[in-house]
Amino acid sequence: METVDEGQAMEVAAAASAWPGPSRRSHLLQFLLHVSKRLDLRPIVKYSALEFFDARFLPGLPRKMGFCGARSGRAVRSWLIEPLRDSNLELFALVAVWIASKIHEMRPLSVKSLKALSDRVIADQHFTCRDFADAELVFMEVLDYNIGCTNIAFIYLEELLIQFREISKLGDLVNMDVCMEILDVLYETEDTAWLFNFACPLAASTLVTAYVISVPKQKWEFPVLPWVQFTTSYAEEEILKIVMTILMHVIKPDEIKERDKRGFSL
Repeated sequence: METVDEGQAMEVAAAASAWPGPSRRSHLLQFLLHVSKRLDLRPIVKYSALEFFDARFLPGLPRKMGFCGARSGRAVRSWLIEPLRDSNLELFALVAVWIASKIHEMRPLSVKSLKALSDRVIADQHFTCRDFADAELVFMEVLDYNIGCTNIAFIYLEELLIQFREISKLGDLVNMDVCMEILDVLYETEDTAWLFNFACPLAASTLVTAYVISVPKQKWEFPVLPWVQFTTSYAEEEILKIVMTILMHVIKPDEIKERDKRGFSL
């Protein structure tokens, strides 16, 4: 079982923050979330694309291009990354969606539909279908052709919510849309990017947070925090720490203080 070492995770996130930088990363993830909505992607496709793009492609690209000293493996050469423009990175975000749809959909997105969308949402440059194929090859080389997607917070979250609803009617009050909105906010926020290094405890903490937000206080009869701790085998203190981190970013601090006054017993 992985241990949530916040200090170590924050150091890794800080080291990676020089590339692509908080502002650029935030723009790119907002772009990916926007196109996911435009394409009406299933959640598993959206979060797989985010995992491929944010957790693997963006951190891996500098190593492949030699920005961080010695290159890792075979160097990647392409006009799409030399020079590296924002419009090209937006193309790679669409490629992440394309790859995720090939993995999870019986009828994946066509390159023509993605090209048509790119013509509308990428302002600085129009890409051809051939450009998409070239970008997919670069993307796969940066990922070393590793497109496994099991360690994704959404997958754990979906399973936890199913189990919760099987043992308590209160589970029906926890809306998956709220859970996904929480994940989306965390993706867009630089300070919480490190949480996605710990998919299972993040999923557990997201479920607890959604419970706090969605279930009326007078119905807090189910011991959700001990149940999540028992189900996932993560320490209650670790989960609660992540819950408080999430709450600080999805609701106002004053609202958290007010909840504290009323009693934060889960």
